[in-house]
Amino acid sequence: MTHMLHAAARRVQWTRASAAKRAACLLAAAYGLKILYPIILRRTKRGCKGGSQDAGRAGGGRGEPHRPGSRARASPAVNAEFFKQLLELRKLFFPKLVSAELGLLCLHSVALVSRTFLSIYVAALDGKIVKSIVEKKPRSFVFKLIKWLMIAIPATFVNSTIRYLECKLALAFRTRLVYHAYETYFANQTYYRVISMDGRLANPDQSLTEDIMMFSQSMAHLYSNLTKPILDVMLTSYTLIRTARSRGANPIGPTLLAGLVVYATARVLKACSPKFGKLVAEEAHKKGYLRFMHSRIIANVEEIAFYRGHKVEMKQLQKSYKALADQMNLILSKRLWYIMIEQFLMKYVWSSCGMIMVAVPIITATGFADELEDGQKQAMVSERTEAFTTSRNLLISGADAIERIMSSYKEVTELAGYTARVYNMFSVFDEVKRGIYKRTAVIQGSENNSKNEDKAELRIDGPLEIKGKVIDVDHGIICENVPIITPNGDVVVSRLNFQVQEGMNLLITGPNGCGKSSLFRILSGLWPVYEGVLYKPPPQHMFYIPQRPYMSIGTLRDQVIYPDSVEDMHEKGYQDQDLECILHMVHLYHIVQREGGWDAVMDWKDVLSGGEKQRMGMARMFYHKPKYALLDECTSAVSIDVEGKIFQAAKAAGISLLSITHRPSLWKYHSHLLQFDGQGGWRFEQLDTATRLSLSEEKQRLESQLAGIPKMQQRLNELCKILGEDSVLKTMDKEE
Repeated sequence: MTHMLHAAARRVQWTRASAAKRAACLLAAAYGLKILYPIILRRTKRGCKGGSQDAGRAGGGRGEPHRPGSRARASPAVNAEFFKQLLELRKLFFPKLVSAELGLLCLHSVALVSRTFLSIYVAALDGKIVKSIVEKKPRSFVFKLIKWLMIAIPATFVNSTIRYLECKLALAFRTRLVYHAYETYFANQTYYRVISMDGRLANPDQSLTEDIMMFSQSMAHLYSNLTKPILDVMLTSYTLIRTARSRGANPIGPTLLAGLVVYATARVLKACSPKFGKLVAEEAHKKGYLRFMHSRIIANVEEIAFYRGHKVEMKQLQKSYKALADQMNLILSKRLWYIMIEQFLMKYVWSSCGMIMVAVPIITATGFADELEDGQKQAMVSERTEAFTTSRNLLISGADAIERIMSSYKEVTELAGYTARVYNMFSVFDEVKRGIYKRTAVIQGSENNSKNEDKAELRIDGPLEIKGKVIDVDHGIICENVPIITPNGDVVVSRLNFQVQEGMNLLITGPNGCGKSSLFRILSGLWPVYEGVLYKPPPQHMFYIPQRPYMSIGTLRDQVIYPDSVEDMHEKGYQDQDLECILHMVHLYHIVQREGGWDAVMDWKDVLSGGEKQRMGMARMFYHKPKYALLDECTSAVSIDVEGKIFQAAKAAGISLLSITHRPSLWKYHSHLLQFDGQGGWRFEQLDTATRLSLSEEKQRLESQLAGIPKMQQRLNELCKILGEDSVLKTMDKEE
């Protein structure tokens, strides 16, 4: 008994090294269990909660409260909706049967097929090289090695061609999408309506640039990552089965084993796969918001510097970046465990199964039997080695192809996120182009409501239906029962009726927010006519000048003729001398010499002062010579004398002016008045400039007199306290 115990002890005796290794393995296993257990527990609880919530909704339970204007949208995923969106976008990739994109796709497919056949040929050649080594035939070895090196030349060329065509295909897809997106974006003023009238696209610039680029690259890359592996699996499987049958082996067992392992791996990976589509879409959204915050600071850099608001802006930027970094860390952490499980299954489990699949046909094959003469045994060993090497290379190629196919599921889910964003962008553009707007309702707080208690403001909830008509006419502007409604549904004016004939100059006045600029937006076609009928000239006969004119990128000449090009200017019969006369009319000719001539290219937004930019806007009016000019406080930074000369020149040119201004000095250049009261009311009448000026002067005089009453009342109270007497005014108030 003692001898048996000593023998057992010797068998299980551990050295220090082996004990340390076992301890390290146990610690690693314990740490892995500690990390994985909370994740598995959270997934289990999430599944239970999801099931209970679905059951509650099915049973009529109360879910999340519905918010006005919100729309339930499923997160991007590989489902029927994804394939539907992809098929719709395919029509943009290949607009017709014969196209450059389809030609690139065919060439790419030919390159992928050629690479697969080259891989099979190289695998067979590897087996022959190993066979010549085992048979100790140096001449055959050198010949096959030279052959192997020669076949490497077309193989490397095909590999390089595949990458080249993939990039070309991605660029072709992106070009087609970008051109279509630009045509839609700039058609029917969609670029304005998407931002001002619709609220579904927070950052159109993000969708037009990065989203389209990522979608195109992902689409082209995924085609390569799916087409070649599928072809590799089919051809290598066929070659392996044919080789096994030619040697008398039964390929059913290894084939079933391969199918079982692949199916089990796919099920495990699908169960463990995070929702990469939703994560990537959210990451793209946060990237766009961070870019928007940067562009917002650049656009308002001077105002921020004046207010010294750099700390607030820095905090907002840091908050936006932190949200993006947290999202990226979330994706990285989810990819960590997913890739670990993926690599374990596809590298180690598949490798062990591959060894079994290669070994079983060779061991059981009748074509490799050992019952041979001694002279033929060596040949059988070399043939076995050749078959093993070839089968192993083919199996590695097939396993790598299956691994790429299964790994592509993650790329497909990411593609689903990009597809959803690009498809949503095109659908929003199309709906806005057709006049369908969807905007999230803004819930006003109690403070805003208390401020507007005395204002009889109406509001339309839900989608706004466009029932009005816009009719282009040659002469006059007529509004018949046209309401002024903001994109948020606020009814500023319920019904507006007025008529402006050619030669009539209309002055528009009223408090802030009464609908003056909104009327110009309706007349310019930026806002729709929801009811009534609007008769107006075509857009080319109306010209709008805002308070802050837009300065384009280009030469000084381009600023005057905007939005025309130089070719358009010459077609209209204008020369540089005519433009000089226009600048003389607006007292702006000095900038031609100051800035270096008509061909000078500068950042005119910063070069010109506020008054010079406003006079440049008026110069554009004289260049285009419209029938009607819509002037929205467009000379507020111009001196009164120059302003008067410009208005007089406009009247002399036969341009009918519709002006929003607060300067009484401009009243004399107008014949009619449209006055809003800020409560939804309005008055249209002929303007009596002399009477209105006298009333304005009386109003200012009374305001200056009444402004001193509170100070006089305060001083009277102080004197009463000092003297200990009551005021006669107080006694009169008590008697009353």
